[in-house]
Amino acid sequence: MVLNVEGTQNGLKLPKNIKKLKLNKWTLMGGTVLVVVAVFIVGLEVGNGNLQLSFLSSVKSDNQSLPNQLNYSTVNQVYNALKQNYNGKLTATQLLNGIKEGLAEATGDPYTEYFSPSEAEAFNDELNNSFSGIGVELGEDSNDNLIVISPINGFPAQAAGLKPQDVITSINGQSTSNMSLDVAADDIRGPQNTKVTLGILRDQTQTLTVTITRQNIQLPSVTSKILSNNVGYIQISSFSDDTATLAAKAAEQFKQANVKGIILDLRGNPGGLLSAAVSVSSLWLPTNDMVVQEKGTIGNVVYNATGGDILNGIPTVVLINDGSASASEITAGALHDNGAAWLIGIKSFGKGVVQQLINLSNGSELKVTVASWYRPNGQNINHKGITPDQVVNMNDANVGTSSDTQLAAAEAYLLIH
Repeated sequence: MVLNVEGTQNGLKLPKNIKKLKLNKWTLMGGTVLVVVAVFIVGLEVGNGNLQLSFLSSVKSDNQSLPNQLNYSTVNQVYNALKQNYNGKLTATQLLNGIKEGLAEATGDPYTEYFSPSEAEAFNDELNNSFSGIGVELGEDSNDNLIVISPINGFPAQAAGLKPQDVITSINGQSTSNMSLDVAADDIRGPQNTKVTLGILRDQTQTLTVTITRQNIQLPSVTSKILSNNVGYIQISSFSDDTATLAAKAAEQFKQANVKGIILDLRGNPGGLLSAAVSVSSLWLPTNDMVVQEKGTIGNVVYNATGGDILNGIPTVVLINDGSASASEITAGALHDNGAAWLIGIKSFGKGVVQQLINLSNGSELKVTVASWYRPNGQNINHKGITPDQVVNMNDANVGTSSDTQLAAAEAYLLIH
């Protein structure tokens, strides 16, 4: 299994019981499978749903009958009991943050979260694919060993000599045996200019100790190329601030090359910004084709394609898997339901709710679920996911390798369409 890059790729957190989806600590949208130790994010759970940014505002919901203020008498009882009896050091800030986190968790919604000022800063950095780490994709081999999938070109892990298939046996002296990818990613990443020491087993025979200085890493959310059969390939790892611009640039290159087909790879993409999903969908869809509809305390809102559909009419395959969530599902559903693309892979994650990010005092934030979104065909995919037209099962670790049967299936489909 491959997680994300040292972190999450797009910023909202997935349910804690969904191991494979959390690239990082802050996945917004959905999940992902690559753990980039840039220490990446994680899928935006603004992509977890669609993230909408706003200041605190009053909206109508089903909770208007709640009292204007809570009765804190029993809370103060707990506070005084802790103050007098707890055998450890507590701070007022720590306790206040705990109360706020508890209010968010009381909703029972895994996507509604309170962020302290430092957590809010980290969350927003991850939304922009900006992290501090060493720049390496992590995964697990068949024996559950933590391994290097690939060092990322130009970043500290590559400069330090890490190689694909290196087994990471320890992180700062702590054994990685039975360590999850999430925990490993969190331990490897850290503040810029600090160091992390990795124990490495190479080729099952060579033991190394490598100390690497972390640096700030900003990764593009879009990569593209033209395959040997003149098929355009575009991979979107998250729907971030740079996605619309980079995707449009790739689309223009495909158009100029007169590609005969396009593969849009959304596997392991946890989501991100709704605006980015609309912009990407609009590369294929004519103006006013529906991309997604939202229904909730924000009202009923329809988001349509905005024009500039330079890829309209070019045969397209969208690759999805169980790490494709939120904004990824919006895009895949929009292209499929409007007849612009064929879906290949396995059923997507199933994240069909929308989060609003509310700025609070002192730099803290509340990410709260405010709506559900619906595909153009009227379906809400929350907890259901999107089933592809052609199901092709594959080990996530084979993504991008010669054993990538889902990519091969996409190329085969385009050869006859």
